[in-house]
Amino acid sequence: MPHFLALAHGSGMSPLVFLTLILAIGVLAQWLAWRFKLPSILLLLAFGFALGQWTGVKIDDYLAQGDAQFNPLLSAVGLFVAIILFEGGLTLKFSELRESGLPVLRLCTIAVGISMALTAVFMSQALGYDIRLALLSGAILTVTGPTVIAPLLRHVNPTRKMASIFKWEGIVVDPIGAILGVLVFKAALASDADTAWLQILVSTGKLLLVGVAGGYLLGKIVEILLRKHLIPDFLQPVFLLAVVAVAFTASNLVEKEAGLLTVTVLGIALANQRSVSVKHILEFKENLRTLIISSLFIVLSGRVTVDDLAETLWKGIALLVFLILIGRPLSVFGSLLGSNQTTSKERIFLAFLAPRGIVAAAVASIFALEFEIAATSGGKFGDKAALIASQSNEISALIFLVIIGTVAVYGLAAAPLARGLGLASKNPTGILFAGADSWARRAAKALADDGHQVMLLDTNYANISAAKMLGLEAHRANILSEFAEEELDFNGLGSLIAGTPNDEVNSMASQRFIHQFGRAGVWQIAPQDRDRGHKTSAASDVRSQVCFTGAPDHATLQRFTASEGVVKKSQITEVFTLEDFRLTYDGKPYHVLFLSDESKGLRPAPVELERVAPGTTLYVLLPKPETNGDKGANGGE
Repeated sequence: MPHFLALAHGSGMSPLVFLTLILAIGVLAQWLAWRFKLPSILLLLAFGFALGQWTGVKIDDYLAQGDAQFNPLLSAVGLFVAIILFEGGLTLKFSELRESGLPVLRLCTIAVGISMALTAVFMSQALGYDIRLALLSGAILTVTGPTVIAPLLRHVNPTRKMASIFKWEGIVVDPIGAILGVLVFKAALASDADTAWLQILVSTGKLLLVGVAGGYLLGKIVEILLRKHLIPDFLQPVFLLAVVAVAFTASNLVEKEAGLLTVTVLGIALANQRSVSVKHILEFKENLRTLIISSLFIVLSGRVTVDDLAETLWKGIALLVFLILIGRPLSVFGSLLGSNQTTSKERIFLAFLAPRGIVAAAVASIFALEFEIAATSGGKFGDKAALIASQSNEISALIFLVIIGTVAVYGLAAAPLARGLGLASKNPTGILFAGADSWARRAAKALADDGHQVMLLDTNYANISAAKMLGLEAHRANILSEFAEEELDFNGLGSLIAGTPNDEVNSMASQRFIHQFGRAGVWQIAPQDRDRGHKTSAASDVRSQVCFTGAPDHATLQRFTASEGVVKKSQITEVFTLEDFRLTYDGKPYHVLFLSDESKGLRPAPVELERVAPGTTLYVLLPKPETNGDKGANGGE
């Protein structure tokens, strides 16, 4: 290890050591963010910047530098961003727009126009930038993007509606911002106003033809290939990766920056077709996205030096304050004026969450180089050429300051703001019950009476009606349906209890909701075939962890409630320990269903209850009220 660190510290670092550090530090930052509930992007930026300052090495040191179009780093960043946007497009379902369609449309059109205009005016009038560079920066800074939005949403855990709006805006607005940058650049190089308008119209037509029509057509071709099983399952994720790379590169060769639009439309087209499932492809791309985001932020933040930041510090701070306090709020409130699909609290939250990410950095770097080349060698800007060349050098550092600032401010403030507005839960520990039989209703009622959030899903109308009569949130829906996964709001819920009479459904539900609650948050009641041996029982890898002490199956739980069973509470204290609790019920049938304390919140009880800290409340299922000997609250129906 000391030898490795010695290799790492200094300009003589080998490319292998540098890449290893990027991977290790990226994973470490992601883990620390998860462990301490911090925004991962903030740690990635800090770690990447620290790596660059500590080692004195940048990714540029290992790359042969070319011109703006063929710079290897910018080309790689562009391709990685395309993969991220494609993966984001795969998550965009039109069904999500039923309650948020108009806000998304306005945020991606009217808000973009307002934001671009306000930023351009501020940069030209207050910061002294040439109007062409100001308009370019205004276009670039309209983007947010899944590279920063997705990790923040995972950190904040807002309502499904808010998450849907931010997700759609972040993905759709990225290619729009890049396209606006193309149009501004072409207009800036035009010799007169008529030529500029002609360039804009021609470019817009090409972008729509290549990006929208081309992306949709390519999506239909891929759908047909998958439906006819012409691509084997093991090759499908890699095949789609190659398709994205080819589509992105070919589109950019036809029209600059059309590739981002093409891959986004391709992803949306595949997400909304119903003939084949792309969920397994999405899972592969999600893992790839985590690796890409970690690496990109480490690499790009490591390229920035203290001197770069110092030269544009006051301008960057001024622009950051303007964007956060004026630009974003005015664009959001202005675009959503008169909309009845968002409440005032939702608009406030939308107005104060707009972090900038990789797309802004990549597009800014590309066009800053383009402007500099045009100013120094093309003779395009006359007597302003020297000024534009000088200001072009500042744009990349200025945009990076904005990225750092917006990620830091929004990353630290978004979660408290969302919780203060009632749009997110501080520590989601509520329970989602798959199945609403009598035992589940009785347990959910006991939890709800204590203020815990619960939700029950069942296809049986009588079960759902009985749950609603108890005042519980219940939906007549299949836990495996698209409705359950895509339209129900799980905000505030932290665990799934798969407790239907069907063991296979329970196992499938547990696997399906791993992405929602994580493996630690999905549970199922004990399957009936658990003691049948490895030949006749289902494999353990298709099941989740079993819950409740003693591992009761569905029939056992139902027998308890059929015999007038109740759910009561027992408080574990320094005086009344877990051993005392067991002695109280010695020889009597019972099952501990849930544990609750201040530090960990509510959670299902494991099969083996070994240690319980003082201050923990146990929710215990008993067959009859007469069998309990402790004080507790009856959670019966």
